Amino acid sequence: MDTEGRRILVGRVTGAFGLRGEVKLESWTEPREAIFRYQPWILRDARGVERQVQGVRGRDDGKRVTAWFPEVADRDAAEAMRGLEILVPRSAFPPPAPGEFYWVDLEGLRVVNVDGVSFGTVSHLFATGANDVLVAREGGRERMIPFVRPQYVTDIDFDSGVVTVDWDPEF
Repeated sequence: MDTEGRRILVGRVTGAFGLRGEVKLESWTEPREAIFRYQPWILRDARGVERQVQGVRGRDDGKRVTAWFPEVADRDAAEAMRGLEILVPRSAFPPPAPGEFYWVDLEGLRVVNVDGVSFGTVSHLFATGANDVLVAREGGRERMIPFVRPQYVTDIDFDSGVVTVDWDPEF
């Protein structure tokens, strides 16, 4: 699987915290504080302008994730960072264990059912309380398939770039 050059959205700056330049983060890593392990960060603003930072430190205090950026020294500078997206190179993640994978590695793979009917490609996955969900898109159609192995997701073949599902094409 080709991960060179890919960047993964792992969080967002949600605002200032305190008076000395600390910021609040929304982290999508598991656990939340793992976001600090994957550096350098690429910060992207709403216009798409990007810059790279390294040496960000932080903590999860149970209520929120907070961070200190090396160049941010006061609340005004921290507040100016609100809304920045945090991306990291895919290569910053450790390789998955045998038989495991990152969700992001499924994105873009073709999805076919056990009868060979094409469902398009994996757009993304998301978690629900009951189970995770794989979203396959083809043209204007979107299918949400429970990511339950092997009941609904019967095979993932990274070599051929195909996810096989046991799912009715009319559903």
